[in-house]
Order: sequence, then C-alpha cells, then structure tokens
Amino acid sequence: MTGELSPIDKAKFVAAKRAVEFVEDGMRVGLGTGSTAAWMVRCLGEMVREDGLKIRGVPTSTRTAELAREVGIEVITLDEAGWLDVTIDGADEFDGKLNLIKGGGGALLQEKIVATASDQMIVIADVGKEVETLGAFPLPIEVIPFGWQTTKLLVEELLINMDVLGREVTQRMKGDEPFVTDEGNFILDLHLGRIGNPHQLSMVLNQMPGVVENGLFIDICDIVVLGYGDGRVETRDINEGTVEEDRLDFAESDNLFSDMLD
Repeated sequence: MTGELSPIDKAKFVAAKRAVEFVEDGMRVGLGTGSTAAWMVRCLGEMVREDGLKIRGVPTSTRTAELAREVGIEVITLDEAGWLDVTIDGADEFDGKLNLIKGGGGALLQEKIVATASDQMIVIADVGKEVETLGAFPLPIEVIPFGWQTTKLLVEELLINMDVLGREVTQRMKGDEPFVTDEGNFILDLHLGRIGNPHQLSMVLNQMPGVVENGLFIDICDIVVLGYGDGRVETRDINEGTVEEDRLDFAESDNLFSDMLD
C-alpha cells in the first residue's frame, strides 16, 4: 500500500506511526484534526484492534470523532476525561521554538482547549511545515457571526501596529457559503506573511470582542515528530533539548489506509 503513497503522505504516515509510540495503555488521549492527524487516529485504531491497547480518546472535531469511532477507539468528551495524558495533533506551521500556527482545518478552538488540558502535546508534521518565522500560512481566527464584518475591520486596524508583513483579512468559505465551525462560528484568515512577535499578536487578538480564539499555539507544544518521504523520522523534545533520528520501514502489504488514497 505504501508504495502508492506520495512522499508527503509517506512523511505524514511515518510521523504518525512514531508519535503513537508515546501512547500507553489506559491513557486519555487528545485526538487532533486534519489530514496528518487522521493518519495518527488510524494508527491508534490499529493498535486498539490488533494489540489490545486500551485508551479513551477526546476528539477535537466531529469528523475526528467519527473517524475514531470507525477505527475502534472509545470516544469521550473532555468533561468526562477531566484531564488528558497526551494530545497528538498536526500543525500548519511550526518554528524552532515549537510555536505553531493551527486551524487550517477550522478546528482551532477545540484543538487549543484540548491541547492545553494535556500533560503533553505532540505535534506530527512533514518536513515542509517547518519555518524560520511563523506567518507564511494564513493565521486563522475564530469569530462569532454577530457583527463579524465589524470584527474584521477592527482586526485590520489592529494589524497596522503589529510586526507583520501583510494585513489582508479574508473570510473562509466552503463553496459559496461561509465556513462554519463546530461551534457555529466563522473563520477569518489573516494573510500576514511574517509574524515578528507571535506572543503579542496572540494576546491582542484574543482581547478583541468578537474574536473567540486565534490559531497561534504559543508554548503549548512539547514534542514535534517530523516525517520525511523516505521513511526518516526526527523527534525533537523542546523540554529535554534532544533530537532523535530514526527510519521506519513500510509494510507493503498493509492496507489499513487504502481508503485514504481515494
């Protein structure tokens, strides 16, 4: 099966495969949202079915919840879990300090709540997600529908005084209709080019009425597992200051993810 994967999908697969090795029996696990996180959920499901792994998963979106149930993972709410042992999720960008931009899939609010309610956050990514400075990927912010155009104008004015290259703000669409989050809110994408001070920007955005949350994950990620198209995996632990490199072999007969290739 893996012979049919693109190099990017191979990178996502090996990163996910390595990341789930951090999950132990009895853990409460935050399950991220997005294409890379979907590989992780599939890998965990395989461990549940074939290895008897007993975990409870807290999904960060309705689509992740559906996938988790499909592959055999017990799904519970964050309120039922109380606190999580680990959250594994993808990222749209990360820098050398493991600060992130997330929200490309529109689930940034639940993703941030779940990640901050965890002892540890592990990010899985392909090598293309690493950047020197955050901002090339549009920064999503979740806003309530009431007065969203006013909120958009206020955000554009706020950006004038921020250390960013661009200030274009667009509403995220799904076809001809606005994209709506699981909480019934809208997403505005901030096309900034470069974010000179992520801490400051995150703080001032969240102080604005109408803004529910932003996609800057600052000082939340503990470990990033970086996958390469040739099977190499690099694991960086920001707390321990360690970098480990390895290579995972592909099982050519494995068809666990064949439906993801359609």
